[in-house]
Amino acid sequence: MSEAAETGALFPEEGGQEPVTAKGQTHAVGILPAHGIQNMVREKQIWASGGVLDDQIQPASLDLRLGDIAYRIRASFLPGEKGTVADKLAARAYHKIDLSHGAVLETGCVYLVPLMEAVSLPERTTGFANPKSSTGRIDVFTRLITDFGTEFDKVPAGYKGHLYLEVCPRTFPILVRQGSRLSQLRFRRGAPAHNDAELKRLHEETGLVDGAANIDGGLGVSIDLLGDAKSGLVGWRGKRHAGLIDVDKPGILPVAQYWEPVYRDAGNEIILDPDEFYILASREAVTIPPTHAAEMVPFNPLVGEFRVHYAGFFDPGFGATEAGGKGPDGKGGARAVLEVRSREVPFILEHGQIIGRLVYERLTDVPQTLYGVGLNSNYQAQGLKLSKHFKQG
Repeated sequence: MSEAAETGALFPEEGGQEPVTAKGQTHAVGILPAHGIQNMVREKQIWASGGVLDDQIQPASLDLRLGDIAYRIRASFLPGEKGTVADKLAARAYHKIDLSHGAVLETGCVYLVPLMEAVSLPERTTGFANPKSSTGRIDVFTRLITDFGTEFDKVPAGYKGHLYLEVCPRTFPILVRQGSRLSQLRFRRGAPAHNDAELKRLHEETGLVDGAANIDGGLGVSIDLLGDAKSGLVGWRGKRHAGLIDVDKPGILPVAQYWEPVYRDAGNEIILDPDEFYILASREAVTIPPTHAAEMVPFNPLVGEFRVHYAGFFDPGFGATEAGGKGPDGKGGARAVLEVRSREVPFILEHGQIIGRLVYERLTDVPQTLYGVGLNSNYQAQGLKLSKHFKQG
Protein backbone atom coordinates (compact mmCIF):
# COMPACT_ATOMS: atom_id res chain seq x y z
CA MET A 1 0.00 0.00 0.00
CA SER A 2 1.30 3.46 -0.89
CA GLU A 3 1.99 6.13 1.72
CA ALA A 4 -0.86 8.20 0.31
CA ALA A 5 -3.30 5.34 0.82
CA GLU A 6 -2.07 4.80 4.38
CA THR A 7 -2.34 8.44 5.43
CA GLY A 8 -5.30 9.54 3.31
CA ALA A 9 -3.23 12.50 2.14
CA LEU A 10 -3.80 14.50 -1.04
CA PHE A 11 -2.62 13.86 -3.72
CA PRO A 12 -0.65 10.74 -4.80
CA GLU A 13 1.53 11.00 -7.86
CA GLU A 14 -0.11 9.83 -11.05
CA GLY A 15 0.56 6.15 -11.58
CA GLY A 16 0.14 4.92 -7.99
CA GLN A 17 3.20 4.35 -5.80
CA GLU A 18 5.07 7.42 -4.57
CA PRO A 19 8.86 7.49 -4.89
CA VAL A 20 11.02 7.26 -1.79
CA THR A 21 10.96 10.45 0.27
CA ALA A 22 14.01 12.47 1.19
CA LYS A 23 15.15 12.78 4.79
CA GLY A 24 12.78 15.00 6.78
CA GLN A 25 10.15 14.85 4.05
CA THR A 26 6.68 13.43 4.66
CA HIS A 27 5.78 13.11 0.96
CA ALA A 28 8.01 12.88 -2.10
CA VAL A 29 5.43 14.62 -4.28
CA GLY A 30 3.85 18.02 -3.75
CA ILE A 31 4.50 21.71 -3.15
CA LEU A 32 7.69 22.57 -1.28
CA PRO A 33 7.15 24.42 2.03
CA ALA A 34 9.43 27.12 3.40
CA HIS A 35 12.08 24.78 4.81
CA GLY A 36 12.20 22.93 1.47
CA ILE A 37 12.87 26.25 -0.27
CA GLN A 38 15.55 27.03 2.32
CA ASN A 39 17.19 23.70 1.45
CA MET A 40 17.18 24.72 -2.22
CA VAL A 41 18.94 27.97 -1.32
CA ARG A 42 21.56 26.10 0.72
CA GLU A 43 22.14 23.67 -2.13
CA LYS A 44 22.57 26.56 -4.63
CA GLN A 45 19.45 25.56 -6.56
CA ILE A 46 18.27 29.13 -5.92
CA TRP A 47 20.74 31.99 -5.74
CA ALA A 48 20.92 35.75 -6.07
CA SER A 49 23.51 38.49 -6.10
CA GLY A 50 23.93 39.39 -2.44
CA GLY A 51 22.08 36.25 -1.38
CA VAL A 52 18.45 35.30 -0.82
CA LEU A 53 16.93 37.09 2.18
CA ASP A 54 15.15 35.16 4.93
CA ASP A 55 11.97 37.23 4.61
CA GLN A 56 11.64 36.36 0.93
CA ILE A 57 10.68 32.82 1.90
CA GLN A 58 6.97 32.49 2.59
CA PRO A 59 5.15 29.35 3.91
CA ALA A 60 4.99 27.84 0.41
CA SER A 61 6.60 30.30 -2.00
CA LEU A 62 9.55 32.58 -2.66
CA ASP A 63 9.20 36.33 -3.20
CA LEU A 64 11.05 37.46 -6.32
CA ARG A 65 12.87 40.81 -6.50
CA LEU A 66 13.28 43.21 -9.39
CA GLY A 67 16.82 43.79 -10.59
CA ASP A 68 18.41 47.18 -11.24
CA ILE A 69 17.26 47.57 -14.89
CA ALA A 70 13.90 47.53 -16.67
CA TYR A 71 13.35 47.48 -20.42
CA ARG A 72 10.38 49.22 -22.01
CA ILE A 73 9.36 46.80 -24.76
CA ARG A 74 7.07 47.04 -27.77
CA ALA A 75 4.91 44.06 -26.83
CA SER A 76 4.80 40.93 -24.73
CA PHE A 77 6.69 37.93 -26.06
CA LEU A 78 7.95 34.43 -25.34
CA PRO A 79 11.48 33.52 -26.44
CA GLY A 80 10.51 30.07 -27.75
CA GLU A 81 12.31 26.78 -27.28
CA LYS A 82 15.39 27.95 -29.25
CA GLY A 83 15.62 31.57 -28.08
CA THR A 84 16.90 33.52 -25.11
CA VAL A 85 15.32 36.60 -23.59
CA ALA A 86 18.43 38.64 -24.41
CA ASP A 87 18.14 37.70 -28.10
CA LYS A 88 14.52 38.85 -28.25
CA LEU A 89 15.18 42.06 -26.31
CA ALA A 90 17.64 43.25 -28.92
CA ALA A 91 14.78 43.66 -31.40
CA ARG A 92 11.93 44.53 -29.04
CA ALA A 93 13.28 46.94 -26.42
CA TYR A 94 12.64 50.66 -26.80
CA HIS A 95 14.93 51.81 -24.02
CA LYS A 96 16.58 50.85 -20.75
CA ILE A 97 15.42 52.24 -17.38
CA ASP A 98 17.62 52.46 -14.30
CA LEU A 99 15.77 51.08 -11.24
CA SER A 100 18.59 51.46 -8.74
CA HIS A 101 17.09 54.69 -7.35
CA GLY A 102 13.48 54.06 -8.37
CA ALA A 103 11.50 54.68 -11.56
CA VAL A 104 7.89 55.05 -12.64
CA LEU A 105 6.25 52.36 -14.77
CA GLU A 106 3.36 53.89 -16.71
CA THR A 107 -0.07 52.39 -17.31
CA GLY A 108 -0.63 50.62 -20.60
CA CYS A 109 3.09 50.05 -21.16
CA VAL A 110 4.89 46.72 -21.10
CA TYR A 111 8.19 46.33 -19.27
CA LEU A 112 10.63 43.45 -18.91
CA VAL A 113 12.76 43.29 -15.78
CA PRO A 114 15.59 40.81 -15.11
CA LEU A 115 15.09 39.47 -11.57
CA MET A 116 17.74 39.24 -8.88
CA GLU A 117 17.08 35.52 -8.40
CA ALA A 118 18.23 32.68 -10.63
CA VAL A 119 17.62 28.94 -10.35
CA SER A 120 19.13 25.57 -11.12
CA LEU A 121 16.22 23.18 -10.72
CA PRO A 122 16.53 19.42 -10.19
CA GLU A 123 15.01 17.15 -12.83
CA ARG A 124 11.84 16.46 -10.81
CA THR A 125 11.21 20.00 -9.56
CA THR A 126 9.28 22.64 -11.50
CA GLY A 127 8.47 26.25 -10.65
CA PHE A 128 5.31 28.24 -11.27
CA ALA A 129 4.70 31.92 -10.59
CA ASN A 130 1.90 34.34 -9.72
CA PRO A 131 1.69 38.03 -8.86
CA LYS A 132 1.78 38.74 -5.14
CA SER A 133 -1.59 39.58 -3.59
CA SER A 134 -0.75 43.26 -3.25
CA THR A 135 0.36 43.37 -6.89
CA GLY A 136 -2.91 41.95 -8.18
CA ARG A 137 -5.00 44.27 -6.01
CA ILE A 138 -3.53 47.36 -7.67
CA ASP A 139 -4.14 45.90 -11.15
CA VAL A 140 -0.52 45.28 -12.09
CA PHE A 141 -0.27 42.39 -14.51
CA THR A 142 2.93 40.33 -14.18
CA ARG A 143 4.19 37.16 -15.86
CA LEU A 144 7.40 35.23 -15.35
CA ILE A 145 9.58 34.40 -18.39
CA THR A 146 12.58 32.09 -18.75
CA ASP A 147 15.10 31.57 -21.51
CA PHE A 148 13.82 29.05 -24.08
CA GLY A 149 10.39 29.44 -22.53
CA THR A 150 7.22 28.45 -24.39
CA GLU A 151 4.81 29.25 -21.52
CA PHE A 152 4.46 32.16 -19.12
CA ASP A 153 4.79 31.70 -15.35
CA LYS A 154 6.41 28.26 -15.62
CA VAL A 155 9.98 27.18 -14.92
CA PRO A 156 10.55 23.70 -16.35
CA ALA A 157 12.25 20.91 -14.45
CA GLY A 158 16.02 20.99 -14.92
CA TYR A 159 16.06 24.68 -15.94
CA LYS A 160 19.25 26.53 -15.07
CA GLY A 161 19.42 30.25 -15.65
CA HIS A 162 18.04 33.69 -15.03
CA LEU A 163 14.42 34.70 -14.50
CA TYR A 164 12.63 37.70 -16.00
CA LEU A 165 9.37 39.43 -15.14
CA GLU A 166 7.00 41.07 -17.57
CA VAL A 167 5.22 43.98 -15.83
CA CYS A 168 2.23 45.91 -17.15
CA PRO A 169 0.40 48.40 -14.87
CA ARG A 170 -3.24 48.54 -16.01
CA THR A 171 -5.02 51.17 -13.86
CA PHE A 172 -2.43 52.96 -11.71
CA PRO A 173 1.16 53.99 -12.53
CA ILE A 174 3.60 52.46 -10.06
CA LEU A 175 6.94 53.44 -8.56
CA VAL A 176 9.34 50.50 -8.28
CA ARG A 177 13.02 50.07 -7.52
CA GLN A 178 15.66 47.37 -7.35
CA GLY A 179 14.48 44.86 -4.76
CA SER A 180 10.73 45.56 -5.17
CA ARG A 181 8.69 42.39 -4.91
CA LEU A 182 5.84 42.00 -7.39
CA SER A 183 5.80 38.25 -8.01
CA GLN A 184 6.27 34.97 -6.18
CA LEU A 185 7.44 31.50 -7.19
CA ARG A 186 6.27 28.10 -5.96
CA PHE A 187 8.12 24.85 -6.42
CA ARG A 188 6.42 21.55 -7.19
CA ARG A 189 8.21 18.24 -6.76
CA GLY A 190 6.90 15.45 -8.97
CA ALA A 191 3.52 15.49 -10.69
CA PRO A 192 0.68 15.38 -8.14
CA ALA A 193 -2.79 14.53 -9.38
CA HIS A 194 -5.83 16.70 -8.58
CA ASN A 195 -8.63 14.47 -7.39
CA ASP A 196 -12.12 15.79 -6.59
CA ALA A 197 -12.95 12.73 -4.48
CA GLU A 198 -9.97 13.42 -2.24
CA LEU A 199 -10.83 17.12 -2.14
CA LYS A 200 -14.33 16.25 -0.89
CA ARG A 201 -12.78 14.14 1.83
CA LEU A 202 -10.47 17.00 2.81
CA HIS A 203 -13.49 19.29 3.09
CA GLU A 204 -15.28 16.77 5.32
CA GLU A 205 -12.23 16.54 7.58
CA THR A 206 -11.21 20.20 7.81
CA GLY A 207 -14.01 22.39 6.40
CA LEU A 208 -12.54 24.20 3.40
CA VAL A 209 -15.48 26.63 3.22
CA ASP A 210 -18.28 27.60 5.56
CA GLY A 211 -21.30 25.70 4.30
CA ALA A 212 -21.69 23.37 1.33
CA ALA A 213 -18.72 22.96 -0.98
CA ASN A 214 -19.09 23.06 -4.77
CA ILE A 215 -16.35 20.69 -5.92
CA ASP A 216 -15.90 20.08 -9.64
CA GLY A 217 -12.40 20.48 -10.97
CA GLY A 218 -11.51 22.30 -7.74
CA LEU A 219 -13.43 24.16 -5.05
CA GLY A 220 -15.94 26.62 -6.48
CA VAL A 221 -15.75 30.22 -5.23
CA SER A 222 -18.77 32.49 -5.71
CA ILE A 223 -19.25 36.24 -5.54
CA ASP A 224 -20.76 38.19 -2.64
CA LEU A 225 -22.99 41.01 -3.85
CA LEU A 226 -24.95 41.49 -0.62
CA GLY A 227 -21.98 43.18 1.01
CA ASP A 228 -21.85 44.92 4.33
CA ALA A 229 -25.21 44.76 6.11
CA LYS A 230 -25.07 48.41 7.21
CA SER A 231 -23.41 50.26 4.36
CA GLY A 232 -24.28 47.96 1.48
CA LEU A 233 -20.68 48.15 0.21
CA VAL A 234 -19.91 45.21 -2.10
CA GLY A 235 -16.67 46.32 -3.75
CA TRP A 236 -14.45 49.00 -5.22
CA ARG A 237 -13.79 50.24 -8.75
CA GLY A 238 -10.42 51.72 -9.65
CA LYS A 239 -10.33 55.36 -10.72
CA ARG A 240 -8.68 56.21 -13.99
CA HIS A 241 -5.97 58.89 -13.94
CA ALA A 242 -5.42 58.48 -10.22
CA GLY A 243 -2.09 59.09 -8.51
CA LEU A 244 1.11 57.12 -8.36
CA ILE A 245 1.47 54.03 -6.13
CA ASP A 246 4.84 53.32 -4.53
CA VAL A 247 4.75 49.54 -4.28
CA ASP A 248 7.14 49.49 -1.31
CA LYS A 249 5.24 51.89 0.98
CA PRO A 250 2.24 50.38 2.78
CA GLY A 251 -0.60 52.14 4.58
CA ILE A 252 -0.12 55.69 3.27
CA LEU A 253 -2.58 56.26 0.41
CA PRO A 254 -6.10 57.70 0.85
CA VAL A 255 -8.71 55.32 -0.52
CA ALA A 256 -10.97 58.02 -2.00
CA GLN A 257 -8.29 59.25 -4.40
CA TYR A 258 -7.94 55.86 -6.05
CA TRP A 259 -11.23 54.00 -5.63
CA GLU A 260 -14.96 54.47 -6.11
CA PRO A 261 -17.21 52.43 -3.79
CA VAL A 262 -19.66 49.98 -5.35
CA TYR A 263 -22.88 49.39 -3.41
CA ARG A 264 -25.52 46.66 -3.37
CA ASP A 265 -28.43 47.24 -5.72
CA ALA A 266 -32.01 45.97 -5.56
CA GLY A 267 -31.26 43.00 -7.81
CA ASN A 268 -28.11 41.93 -5.91
CA GLU A 269 -26.06 42.14 -9.07
CA ILE A 270 -23.36 44.28 -10.63
CA ILE A 271 -22.67 45.29 -14.22
CA LEU A 272 -18.97 45.10 -15.04
CA ASP A 273 -18.02 47.91 -17.40
CA PRO A 274 -15.51 46.91 -20.10
CA ASP A 275 -11.86 47.56 -19.23
CA GLU A 276 -12.67 48.71 -15.68
CA PHE A 277 -11.02 47.12 -12.65
CA TYR A 278 -12.99 45.92 -9.61
CA ILE A 279 -12.14 44.59 -6.18
CA LEU A 280 -14.85 42.21 -4.96
CA ALA A 281 -15.04 39.45 -2.34
CA SER A 282 -16.13 35.84 -2.23
CA ARG A 283 -19.35 34.79 -0.56
CA GLU A 284 -17.55 31.88 1.09
CA ALA A 285 -15.04 32.07 3.91
CA VAL A 286 -12.14 29.94 2.67
CA THR A 287 -9.66 27.87 4.67
CA ILE A 288 -6.34 26.42 3.51
CA PRO A 289 -5.25 23.70 5.96
CA PRO A 290 -1.59 23.56 7.07
CA THR A 291 -1.00 20.46 4.94
CA HIS A 292 -1.92 22.15 1.66
CA ALA A 293 -1.48 25.16 -0.57
CA ALA A 294 -4.03 26.38 -3.11
CA GLU A 295 -4.23 28.39 -6.30
CA MET A 296 -7.17 30.20 -7.88
CA VAL A 297 -7.29 28.95 -11.46
CA PRO A 298 -8.77 30.79 -14.46
CA PHE A 299 -12.46 30.15 -14.79
CA ASN A 300 -14.03 28.75 -17.94
CA PRO A 301 -14.32 31.69 -20.38
CA LEU A 302 -17.43 30.10 -21.90
CA VAL A 303 -19.50 31.19 -18.89
CA GLY A 304 -18.67 34.89 -19.17
CA GLU A 305 -16.31 37.44 -20.65
CA PHE A 306 -14.42 38.43 -17.53
CA ARG A 307 -11.07 37.79 -15.91
CA VAL A 308 -10.86 37.07 -12.17
CA HIS A 309 -8.04 36.91 -9.67
CA TYR A 310 -4.64 37.79 -11.11
CA ALA A 311 -2.88 36.89 -7.84
CA GLY A 312 -3.89 33.28 -7.33
CA PHE A 313 -1.69 31.80 -4.56
CA PHE A 314 -3.21 30.92 -1.17
CA ASP A 315 -0.70 29.89 1.49
CA PRO A 316 -1.08 27.07 4.04
CA GLY A 317 -2.83 28.47 7.09
CA PHE A 318 -4.81 31.12 5.19
CA GLY A 319 -8.11 31.43 7.05
CA ALA A 320 -7.24 28.59 9.45
CA THR A 321 -8.21 29.27 13.06
CA GLU A 322 -4.92 27.85 14.37
CA ALA A 323 -3.19 30.52 12.27
CA GLY A 324 -5.30 33.37 13.60
CA GLY A 325 -7.85 33.15 10.80
CA LYS A 326 -11.03 34.37 12.45
CA GLY A 327 -12.86 36.40 9.89
CA PRO A 328 -15.02 39.51 10.29
CA ASP A 329 -17.91 37.34 11.52
CA GLY A 330 -15.74 35.90 14.31
CA LYS A 331 -15.67 32.47 12.69
CA GLY A 332 -12.94 30.58 10.91
CA GLY A 333 -12.00 31.24 7.32
CA ALA A 334 -11.27 34.35 5.31
CA ARG A 335 -12.91 35.80 2.23
CA ALA A 336 -11.09 35.50 -1.05
CA VAL A 337 -10.62 39.01 -2.41
CA LEU A 338 -11.08 38.93 -6.16
CA GLU A 339 -9.57 41.17 -8.82
CA VAL A 340 -12.15 41.30 -11.60
CA ARG A 341 -12.07 42.82 -15.08
CA SER A 342 -14.61 42.50 -17.90
CA ARG A 343 -13.13 41.98 -21.35
CA GLU A 344 -15.02 43.16 -24.40
CA VAL A 345 -18.62 43.82 -23.36
CA PRO A 346 -20.53 44.82 -20.23
CA PHE A 347 -21.23 41.73 -18.15
CA ILE A 348 -23.69 41.13 -15.30
CA LEU A 349 -22.53 39.26 -12.21
CA GLU A 350 -25.22 37.99 -9.82
CA HIS A 351 -24.89 37.29 -6.11
CA GLY A 352 -23.73 33.71 -5.55
CA GLN A 353 -22.45 33.21 -9.10
CA ILE A 354 -19.35 30.99 -9.25
CA ILE A 355 -16.47 32.95 -10.72
CA GLY A 356 -13.39 30.90 -9.87
CA ARG A 357 -12.09 27.61 -8.53
CA LEU A 358 -9.44 26.84 -5.95
CA VAL A 359 -7.16 23.90 -6.72
CA TYR A 360 -5.64 22.42 -3.57
CA GLU A 361 -2.26 20.70 -3.62
CA ARG A 362 -0.62 18.76 -0.85
CA LEU A 363 2.68 20.00 0.55
CA THR A 364 5.63 17.66 0.80
CA ASP A 365 5.69 18.58 4.50
CA VAL A 366 3.89 20.95 6.87
CA PRO A 367 5.69 24.33 7.07
CA GLN A 368 7.15 25.37 10.39
CA THR A 369 5.36 28.74 10.18
CA LEU A 370 1.89 29.20 8.71
CA TYR A 371 0.36 32.21 7.01
CA GLY A 372 -0.75 34.61 9.74
CA VAL A 373 1.49 33.16 12.47
CA GLY A 374 4.66 35.13 13.19
CA LEU A 375 4.61 36.60 9.69
CA ASN A 376 3.70 39.98 8.31
CA SER A 377 0.57 38.54 6.71
CA ASN A 378 -1.47 41.44 5.41
CA TYR A 379 -4.63 39.55 4.46
CA GLN A 380 -5.27 36.94 7.16
CA ALA A 381 -8.88 36.94 8.40
CA GLN A 382 -9.75 39.46 5.71
CA GLY A 383 -13.11 40.58 4.45
CA LEU A 384 -13.37 42.97 1.50
CA LYS A 385 -9.91 44.51 1.70
CA LEU A 386 -7.86 46.73 -0.60
CA SER A 387 -4.12 46.26 -1.00
CA LYS A 388 -1.73 47.04 1.84
CA HIS A 389 -0.79 50.38 0.21
CA PHE A 390 -4.00 52.09 1.35
CA LYS A 391 -5.02 53.46 4.71
CA GLN A 392 -7.31 51.00 6.44
CA GLY A 393 -10.45 51.89 8.36
